[in-house]
Amino acid sequence: MNKLKILNDPIYGFITIPNSLIFDLIQHKYFQRLRRITQMGMSYLVYPGAHHTRFHHAIGCVHLMQKAVNVLRFKGVAISDDEETGLYVAILLHDIGHGPFSHAMEHSIADGVSHEHISLLFMERLNQEFNGSLTLAIQIFKGEYPRKFMCQLISGQLDMDRADYLKRDSFYTGVAEGNINSERLITMLHVVDDGLVVEEKGIYSVEKFIIARRLMYWQVYLHKTGLAAEQLLIRVLQRAKELHDKGHKLQASKPLLYFLENKISLKEFNDDTLDVFAELDDFDIISAMKHWQHDSDFVLSNLSDMIINRNLLTIKLRKKAIQDQALEKHILTLMHKYNISRSEAQYFVFSGSISNQAYQEKTKTINILHKSGKIEDIVKASDQLNLKALSKTVTKYYICYPKEKL
Repeated sequence: MNKLKILNDPIYGFITIPNSLIFDLIQHKYFQRLRRITQMGMSYLVYPGAHHTRFHHAIGCVHLMQKAVNVLRFKGVAISDDEETGLYVAILLHDIGHGPFSHAMEHSIADGVSHEHISLLFMERLNQEFNGSLTLAIQIFKGEYPRKFMCQLISGQLDMDRADYLKRDSFYTGVAEGNINSERLITMLHVVDDGLVVEEKGIYSVEKFIIARRLMYWQVYLHKTGLAAEQLLIRVLQRAKELHDKGHKLQASKPLLYFLENKISLKEFNDDTLDVFAELDDFDIISAMKHWQHDSDFVLSNLSDMIINRNLLTIKLRKKAIQDQALEKHILTLMHKYNISRSEAQYFVFSGSISNQAYQEKTKTINILHKSGKIEDIVKASDQLNLKALSKTVTKYYICYPKEKL
């Protein structure tokens, strides 16, 4: 069977699958599940085009990694065939542990289990199936491989993950501010003292990349309506788990029921749990909410209805933390209007904070290689005064409460 297939991607055009191992991993059911995991969670309720999946993103990352390997080899950086494959595998599988709608499960029915940890469990399982051929990729993914620049290509401030998702999410949302020049950035990459650097002539592309990241976070990833929808989804799953624990029978798929019935933390996330998780995707959650919007429980039915029919909570952003009395006013109104308890009302009235730091100056810096051979952090090398400002964390506070009628 010919495994060197070509895929047609709306962002980059034709993408070639580099070798048979990558093809076999793409064909595996664990990876195919990513076709059913939305890349941007609930953002499609704000940007109707944002229906692209983690599958699209992972394939795009492999394409960019191929470009990066070719550029670095051309510049005399030694990368063996095994290391090349390791980079492709690590970037292909870096998001394989994402649950339904990407982040909602991490904060609701799985207790503190990050998608990175689940990705690692999947990679270790696949490594057994593929006779140890993922060992080097796992080392790179964990940041343990001795050649530092390879780990930076997978997880750094200018990695192939960000290089793809900014461009891809910009395309599918139609938000032009995020459209970075990935190919230009990759062409400017080099390695000095085992660290990834960007040649001086690529400095303006890096500036654009950092500014695009900031704009995409405020305009897309932390958009207040998308934020309200994601918080609703987290609370739907929390309420479903709470009801199930009290013996309230709920209609849901087998994989979803497993997570509702069992307390799943890092310690309990064993091989059996991984098998069930591998069957869980966006469709389980959507299907469950379609049933739950007609449930007898006031909270679960209303929360589910809000998402299914996009009748979301009102959300207001503030520069200062939300005062308790502002929450209390809305909670009391709800309690009296619908004769519900305080704990039930708090599912609809809550506050929180969001923060955005476009550039982490102290960790995983982006270094510029000057023609003189001097290496300098982008903040110091740039003549843009606002890059220093972009390395500061900006925090905003939000309050959510229902519109006039549930």
